[in-house]
Amino acid sequence: MTASPYFRELPDYLFHLPRNRLLFLLLTFAAVIIATGIGLRSPWPADEPRFAEVAREMVASGQWLIPMRGGEFYPDKPPVFMWSIAFFYWLTGNLKIAFLLPNALCSLLTVGLVFDLGARLWNARTGAVAALLLMLAPQFLAQAQKAQIDAMVAAWITVGCYGLIRHFFTGPAWGWYFTAWAFMGLGIITKGVGFLPALMLVPLLILHSRDRTRFQSTMTWRCALGPLALLAVVAAWLLPMVLYVNSVGTEEALAYRNNILFKQTGERYADSWGHLQPWYYYLTSVIPALWFPLPLLFLALFRPLSDALRHRPVVLVQLVWVALVILFFSISPGKRGVYLLPALPMFALALAPVLSTHRPARWFPPILTSLHALIAVALVTLGVLAWNDHPTLVEKVSDYSRDPARLHEAGSLVFTMGLVWLASLIGFWRSRPLGRLLLAMMVSWLLLSTWGYRILEPLRTPRNILAAAEQKIPADAQLGMIDFREQFLLFSKRDFVHFSFFTNLKDDERNAWRWMGDGEHRYVLVEDKLKLDCFSLDGARDLGVAHREHWLLLSPDQRLPDCDPPSKVRQFTTPSPGAWLD
Repeated sequence: MTASPYFRELPDYLFHLPRNRLLFLLLTFAAVIIATGIGLRSPWPADEPRFAEVAREMVASGQWLIPMRGGEFYPDKPPVFMWSIAFFYWLTGNLKIAFLLPNALCSLLTVGLVFDLGARLWNARTGAVAALLLMLAPQFLAQAQKAQIDAMVAAWITVGCYGLIRHFFTGPAWGWYFTAWAFMGLGIITKGVGFLPALMLVPLLILHSRDRTRFQSTMTWRCALGPLALLAVVAAWLLPMVLYVNSVGTEEALAYRNNILFKQTGERYADSWGHLQPWYYYLTSVIPALWFPLPLLFLALFRPLSDALRHRPVVLVQLVWVALVILFFSISPGKRGVYLLPALPMFALALAPVLSTHRPARWFPPILTSLHALIAVALVTLGVLAWNDHPTLVEKVSDYSRDPARLHEAGSLVFTMGLVWLASLIGFWRSRPLGRLLLAMMVSWLLLSTWGYRILEPLRTPRNILAAAEQKIPADAQLGMIDFREQFLLFSKRDFVHFSFFTNLKDDERNAWRWMGDGEHRYVLVEDKLKLDCFSLDGARDLGVAHREHWLLLSPDQRLPDCDPPSKVRQFTTPSPGAWLD
């Protein structure tokens, strides 16, 4: 057997290595790309700071059952992802490393499962092609290098799909069948949608109904016991949580239970209050860009794929499942691109056997080459425009920094990436376009996760704001904040006061006014765009810009004499985490 015609840039002997050795090489390659940059940056908004802060408070307090953020319950997500960050923080003592490790390891698990399943269903070459296709899609590596929940839940969903396919197509393998259901339960207590592998039973049951001899030894009465494994895993978290909440019995504890069980699940899906998009959003705005070039490859392989759907039922099951996942998320009015990440591994795996044995349509190489060249020229042009302070770019960057040197350095990075894309195109002109694209993408990720992190770190954190505030207030002063942001807790070198994440702005301001009047040397951080009733912004001290917001420091001089009392007194003080991020 020869190597896949669309990855012939790789030495042919790689595909003849023993399967375990080839898996080791693929995982090593993936680890270099994914893990580069860990420890080089801090948690960045929007989600990373809150998850890191929850994990930090778990370790500091010793209370791991209910996630806490700034002394308040955090009810938006189940705790598994925060547990994983807290575990690595407890293990390493370094939150800057710990917050990125869970997703890096989960993404490596996903790569390994895709390879192994491809090797078992077809051969090691197909497994390797599937893993490389998965890494080509920008969405996969982008999430692997972030501390959002989606990469972890995608890994658990991939385990679920892996277990079901192992059982029904290479089995019977009852251990893997029940493992699949157990990981669906783990996915549910990670981010609600962990049950998605169960949708794979729809095409499996249809195939079984058409031919009763198919799955004769794998689709038996024992299959009905699978959901019990799911329920057991969910109950391992749910029961202690409910018992704890009932024992505490406070309004806040009961609100946490109701929010996490109802509002953040069924209500959020059926009547979403954010990220509202039309039904076709994923088809037009997410899949073409974030899964590139896989959708283009799907079209280029449409004929052999159609044949595979008739003769390879596992490919049919995988693609129908991907379609059902897309449909499931398209029905909900609230849509985010990351929601589709769990479907990406099975999509790559479905394309791999066809790509390993067939050439895509004739239009595919020139189209992909043209897009490669277009990206290269666009990056080089953007870099040159940044060097020359193009007004549009200056205006965009001013949301983050007004230092021209930042724009110039960003321009240098973008220009260098453009040269990488040009060099890969010209230097490997005789190679296949997917191989050239793989080279350009991987080098670009390495540049972004090193040089790019160094540029963005001061722009995506409030270090400069807090440093400026500390220079302007006495050594014994206290610092509070209106319109609380979790990221400030992570970077503050003083005890930090906020007035509840769940209060409205009016009550937030009134609580801050009350707190400032109850003691001396108390100062409040506030965005300059907020309209305040209890404070005057005249004479407020300018602290600069952080993450697209301009910040001011309010002192007792800006506190107005009179203000209505808050409807509910709320005040939380978080002890300084120290200089853990320095």
